[in-house]
Amino acid sequence: MNKKETAEIKKNFSDKSGFFIMERILTAFVDAEKNLRCHNVSSCLTMPVAEHDVYDETLKKVLNTNVGKSFVEYEFPNEAYDEGGQQHILYELLRTEMKDEQACEDFLNHIADKLAYEGPYAVITAYCCYTIRKKDKNDEFADGEDELYKYIITAVCPVNTGSDGFIFDSFNNEITKKINTELIISKSPSDGFLYPVFSNRSTDVNHVMYYTKSANKPNISFIEDVLGCTFVMSADNEKASFQNILKSVVGDDLDYMLIKTVNEKIQEVVEDNKDDTEKAVIDNNTIRDILADIGVPEERVKMVEPVYEKVCGTAPLTAANLVETKTVLASPGITVNIKPSAADKVRTSVVDGRRCLLIDIDDPTIEINGLPVTL
Repeated sequence: MNKKETAEIKKNFSDKSGFFIMERILTAFVDAEKNLRCHNVSSCLTMPVAEHDVYDETLKKVLNTNVGKSFVEYEFPNEAYDEGGQQHILYELLRTEMKDEQACEDFLNHIADKLAYEGPYAVITAYCCYTIRKKDKNDEFADGEDELYKYIITAVCPVNTGSDGFIFDSFNNEITKKINTELIISKSPSDGFLYPVFSNRSTDVNHVMYYTKSANKPNISFIEDVLGCTFVMSADNEKASFQNILKSVVGDDLDYMLIKTVNEKIQEVVEDNKDDTEKAVIDNNTIRDILADIGVPEERVKMVEPVYEKVCGTAPLTAANLVETKTVLASPGITVNIKPSAADKVRTSVVDGRRCLLIDIDDPTIEINGLPVTL
């Protein structure tokens, strides 16, 4: 799923859209010792509005449009569909529309048994249907038979007793410490998934979208043990790997303009592929072409393939994870943040034998610590 497809499902994740219905909600509580303490299936059609709204708010957060970072697509291995396999468990829950008690229990027991999680948590799963209106070649809605996209969306929410603090006890007329013993389920899920994926405006049961609240620290146990997929590097790890490749290949020739230009080239790759279902990737061939394009010596460019293989193996890197939204120049005691629109106003040079950072200022008046000064 790309950002556009995710945004379509998220936009229509409401009964008000006219094309969406949430039919059933499966809830469960798992304690810190991995015991499934309770579970229940409720009809959304008879549910109080206030309760329905909380489920909507929580589950909608799983549909994160930061695709490739917080919302990542994974492919199931072939064995995952074998009976008892992770994909098979999800497919049975989907196929039975969460009406089969055994399918619900198998799903929840699988999560309770496999998920490595700190502390107790709640599992909230909804069975939903979305009517896909067909589009013509001009990307406009066309008359004809619509397709029904049936999916389950799950949020795993941490449970805690809230924060302890001081309260005013009006009965004893004193300030005293309050101890909260109620287990409160967070409305902000730490993990979740969407199955099956919405790809090319159609259903793809062989892939799943994994959500994490922390793109830099995804729960690998959820990906590998619960979903049965092979973990790919986090956004930060991909960026660090790319930086290692660049440093190893270019070496002492790394300068401001080269780093700025490489970033712009990768941004072009992202923009050129933003409407594609498959995420845009950067591999050793792409890096080699970019460096050759901007004039890096041939002997350096030839180093890309062996260096890339040593750092990343054969796995491509997600282009969107490598793009810097701003340039940060740092030296001991000095940090300068530069937006892309101002990147051309900065350059490095040697002035009177000293290495200097030069910033072009169109307006002679600038602000220092919020105070206007004139240069």
